[in-house]
Amino acid sequence: MTHHNIKLTPIGTVYSPFKKKEETPVQTIYARGVKGKIIIDPEFVDGLSDLDRFSHIFVLFYFHKAQTTDLIVIPYFEGKQRGVYATRSPSRPNHIGLSLVQLNKVDMNTIFIEDVDILDGTPVLDIKPYSPGLDNRGENDRGLLARCWQRLKKER
Repeated sequence: MTHHNIKLTPIGTVYSPFKKKEETPVQTIYARGVKGKIIIDPEFVDGLSDLDRFSHIFVLFYFHKAQTTDLIVIPYFEGKQRGVYATRSPSRPNHIGLSLVQLNKVDMNTIFIEDVDILDGTPVLDIKPYSPGLDNRGENDRGLLARCWQRLKKER
């Protein structure tokens, strides 16, 4: 199998209240109401056209403070080892993260977001709109994160 070298260029930076990895929530459901912003670099601003039509966006980012790469990890909510691809651990081979955040406003090169679980200063690799008709799969009872979400909804 041939592997290709891939070069990614960040399109902007996340600014959030979380200055240390240890302070950062492990998922957006634990960051309800936390506000932040994404500043898009000038050469990528035209790509923001019409983004404000959406209520939420997926932010793909680089875990720039991740120091390890592990194929077996222990998730935050579990004491059992799992394959890294069955988790959302930052200790992955390419250190790519994904968050679904609420989009509050787009103003020039600034995207104002909420429910932010991303470390301050994180490089943004891409942004994609959330579309309920395409992305929502309804209730999913598979996987630890789905079970945690269901437990959290019952506690409220």
